[in-house]
Order: sequence, then C-alpha cells, then structure tokens
Amino acid sequence: MKKNIHPKYDVCQVTCACGNTFETRSIKPAIKVEICSACHPFFTGKQRFTDTAGRVDKFMKKYAATDGKTVERKAKAARVSKVAPKHFAKEKPVEIPTRNEVKKAAKAEVKAEAPKAEESK
Repeated sequence: MKKNIHPKYDVCQVTCACGNTFETRSIKPAIKVEICSACHPFFTGKQRFTDTAGRVDKFMKKYAATDGKTVERKAKAARVSKVAPKHFAKEKPVEIPTRNEVKKAAKAEVKAEAPKAEESK
C-alpha cells in the first residue's frame, strides 16, 4: 500500500436513537444511527405481521359479488394507418448488391486493370 494516501482508520463510537452504543472502526470519530440491532423489530422478536387474514376476507367479499363469473371485455380494434409517413414517401428504395455480385465486380476490375499494366511495359 502507498503511504500518506489512505484516510486514518480508527475506533469509532456508534450511537443509536434508542440509546444503545457500540464501538466499531471507521474513518469518522462518531456515527449516529436511527435504528440498530437492539431496537429493530426483526432482531427483538417484536415484528408485526400484516393482517393477511383481513386482506383475504376483503378479496373473498369482492369475489363473492361476481358469483365466480368472469367478465368478458371487448378487444380494442387495432388502428392501421393506410397513408405512409412523409419521410418514407420521398425515399427511393436502395438496392444492395449481393456477395456474389460484389465478387464478380471485383474480378472484372482486376481483369480490366491487368491489360493496362502489360501495355505500359
């Protein structure tokens, strides 16, 4: 490790809003937190579960109103534009040569250049 480029890493005091304190190591001398393992419901065992039974009952009441029947909806008609956009109307289709056409053109160029080179000698 290079010297004089790293911050000082010392013991630091962590203080929670509940009053619990403990030591750890950090570049800060003191850290204040809102919740810690001493007061968090998951660690204390005082975790509250949501009212799942009430939610299920609420769903069943809504479902009972339809008597188990599903409601069919009409599908929306798809829009189809018959007019081409303006930027496509002005463009002409571009023909892209195939690989074989490119090879044939290259061979033709080589054959056309070969006699010229011989004539200049």
